[in-house]
Amino acid sequence: MNRHLGSSPPGARATVGPKGRRTGSPRRAWVLTGLAWAALGMSDPSARALPAATDALSALPAHPAAPPAVGESSAAAAADRDALAVQRARTEHGKGIKDKKFYTHPWDLDSLPPYTPQSQVTGPIRIWGNDVLTRGRLLEYWTAGFRRFQPGALLDFHLASSAVALPSLVTGVADIGIGRHIMFMEQLGFERTYGYAPLELEALNGAYDVLGWNPAWVIVLNRNNPLSRLTVQQLDGIFGAERNGGWVGTTWHPEFARGPDQNIRTWGQLGLTGAWRDRPIHVYSMPFQYDPSNTFDRLVIKGSDKWNERIQQFPQYVGPDGKLVIGAQVLVGEIGRDPLGIGWSALGYVTPATKAVAIALTAHDPFIAPTIEHVQDRSYYFHNTNYFYVNRAPGKPLEPKVREFLRYVLSREGQAAVVRDGKILPLTGPVVQEQLAKLN
Repeated sequence: MNRHLGSSPPGARATVGPKGRRTGSPRRAWVLTGLAWAALGMSDPSARALPAATDALSALPAHPAAPPAVGESSAAAAADRDALAVQRARTEHGKGIKDKKFYTHPWDLDSLPPYTPQSQVTGPIRIWGNDVLTRGRLLEYWTAGFRRFQPGALLDFHLASSAVALPSLVTGVADIGIGRHIMFMEQLGFERTYGYAPLELEALNGAYDVLGWNPAWVIVLNRNNPLSRLTVQQLDGIFGAERNGGWVGTTWHPEFARGPDQNIRTWGQLGLTGAWRDRPIHVYSMPFQYDPSNTFDRLVIKGSDKWNERIQQFPQYVGPDGKLVIGAQVLVGEIGRDPLGIGWSALGYVTPATKAVAIALTAHDPFIAPTIEHVQDRSYYFHNTNYFYVNRAPGKPLEPKVREFLRYVLSREGQAAVVRDGKILPLTGPVVQEQLAKLN
């Protein structure tokens, strides 16, 4: 676990029920109090330049107009950026931790329903998509567990990438597609083929900070930056640009339009004063072709693809040693060297030279820190999800064998297998009930 982020901030408070369980609405969260912000070294709101921060700024030119050029080192210049070489390095990168259990957190699964078959099913259940199930032991645990209840069913897995999940549904070779959130062209292709959208289920969480298992995303700042919290509205201003609308799925929403007056390009626009006030914000990003940027686009800039004009991207490549160099990690390293930098990355890459900030939708909502509890219960905004997609026509029932497997995944037994594998976080009772309702 990332030790910089594994516990709640000092002074944080939560509503606690019997036996220490947190209670309240789905928006429940650790709310950072004035004491918490003081413990973090700042007032609330956090807009006071600290001495260390001022020292860090003194080494920079007075008014740098853009981020420092991320010039390639001799090692990076000698890197292999061929796409197939990167894919091979990625495959090797995930080896060696198949049996490692990263979490020993005592998750309470009592609120999850036990699996009770509603019918006995037979035949293959064809599942295509993300290889997250095969990089650990979860696939094996699910196969053995489901077979105890449904000995006539056969789980037939083809797990190469999230990129094959939706195409396999469109072409009819899969019963279930597993992967990241559906993208525009995937949904458009499905809708034009069948005349309706696929059924979407959030049947599996992502990880907390286990790299390669869809960990939570965080907004990263240099450790000397005085800010320790940001709203999604502010992130839109920082990372986004003027737009005349945005997309939800394949539907255009002109009400998402905003003008250039809502752009945020200096730290003073976020409330910082003194030496910080007129300094430009240096914006760093993962590649726009990768899922993290598509997710950020969907969650922050309204699916508009309208980005800050000075944003810098960090793709993956193969280093001279033949090993994968991960752009999300390089990005964090750059922010650690750039006091004016901001970007988003996987939680597991945060270093002592950087920090992750608490997030709220608006200034009127609670700011929620990326702790393991908040990621698991989804109160933290940038939690991650593995989506299951099924081809079901509106008003029609699911095929019994598909329905039974999905019910198993969403059961106490299915989520106990997730805990046993120790890489992905289990679902909560309310999320399970919401997803089960979609099967009816």
